[in-house]
Amino acid sequence: MESKKINSGSVIRLKHEYEKNIRPALQKELNLKNIMEVPRINKIVVNVGVKEAVTDSKELQKVKKKLAWITKQAPIETECKKSIAGFKIREGMKIGACVTLRNKKMYEFLDELVNLALPRVRDFQGVSRKLDGRGNYNLGIKEWIIFPEAEDNGIEKAHGMNITIHTSARNDEEGIALLKQFGMPFKKK
Repeated sequence: MESKKINSGSVIRLKHEYEKNIRPALQKELNLKNIMEVPRINKIVVNVGVKEAVTDSKELQKVKKKLAWITKQAPIETECKKSIAGFKIREGMKIGACVTLRNKKMYEFLDELVNLALPRVRDFQGVSRKLDGRGNYNLGIKEWIIFPEAEDNGIEKAHGMNITIHTSARNDEEGIALLKQFGMPFKKK
């Protein structure tokens, strides 16, 4: 699989930015005594559901290929946990693709999401400030064409995706402070 690099120094830049500037600033902002208490991003999970996979298994392979281009990591297939007769889905049927990003690939994806993809959204006003109560953030994207890699290959249908940013924050305030420091464009209050 051929991979495109948007900025060869983006991984090092974002990680160094966290270690040198963001972590000390968060420690001061949140009044934390120990540097190890400062929240950090543990992993980013990207999930794509493919309803067309019920009738055409080749569609799932196309989505997996595109998701691999976007995240620069091979996705796994997700299975249906229970049968739903109304949707013609049986238990164990492959209906989606998922990627868990950590370390360098996580920082690279976050940098691309914040600095390239989200600004390409039409009439963008910012993302929601709502977290899950434990400092983790879920972001739903309607069409993956906001990523530069999605334009290259000829897949006719644009799919949506769910991006979950798992942090070590203890509450929503710490999670929002961490994501703001990374440049997440939240809506104005």
